[in-house]
Amino acid sequence: MKKFFITLLFFIILAGAIVFFGWAQLGIPPDAYGIIQSKTHGLYPHLVQPGEFQWIWYKVIPTNTMTTVIRLNPVNYNFTAENTLPSGKVYSTFAGIDEDVFFWRINAAISFTISPDALIPLFSANTIRSQEELTRYEKDITEQIEGFILRCIQQEDNSIQIETLLKEGENPWFEREILKQFPYLSDFSLKIKSAKFPDFLLYRQTKGLFETYIAAQKAYATGDVRERAKNRIDSMLRFDELELYGALLTKYPILLEYLSLENGKK
Repeated sequence: MKKFFITLLFFIILAGAIVFFGWAQLGIPPDAYGIIQSKTHGLYPHLVQPGEFQWIWYKVIPTNTMTTVIRLNPVNYNFTAENTLPSGKVYSTFAGIDEDVFFWRINAAISFTISPDALIPLFSANTIRSQEELTRYEKDITEQIEGFILRCIQQEDNSIQIETLLKEGENPWFEREILKQFPYLSDFSLKIKSAKFPDFLLYRQTKGLFETYIAAQKAYATGDVRERAKNRIDSMLRFDELELYGALLTKYPILLEYLSLENGKK
């Protein structure tokens, strides 16, 4: 009986050790995520998340697996930018007004975190392999977001959205567009901390006048070209007709005498 209990205790300890060493969260702090690679099975396709029990049998094999610990901290970034509204210089020159009327300046703040769902794809693509590489990736994404925001502001079709952003300090439209462009982000926000406003009303009026002027110029140019083309065609037809008469008179000189007689009768 004693031997039986010793054997049972041994197997209980062995089972406990197997469960313990195969426990995916082993060695991962509660505020972090884990990415597991193994020599026998490669990249483990599931992210090891806090509060979620996972057991991987091949973790039991000594030195078979390596766990990369990743912390997803919020990224906060401030930037300042200034420019004129799209085609503002053209419109101000057209209207004969100061270009500064369409000038804007912003001091903005963006914040986001990398979505946990993005870690395995990014790791698989060798984009990140450590916490340091994640930090560099976040910095690169931040610069790309800033560039995307500034490009959106400089597109004429977005003038209403720009006005909302500058006047209200935020605009959900911008956040939706950024999340479409950067799907690996979560908890994204864009806030305007301070801004110099352009004259949006004058901008829209000047833009409308400019577009009307350009449309009129195109219509005039199109009509002028059409008229010149018609005159050219008429000239070419007349030239072809004269060329035909010349060939006939050269081939049949008697026609010249006949035409002379006809003119004499008249």
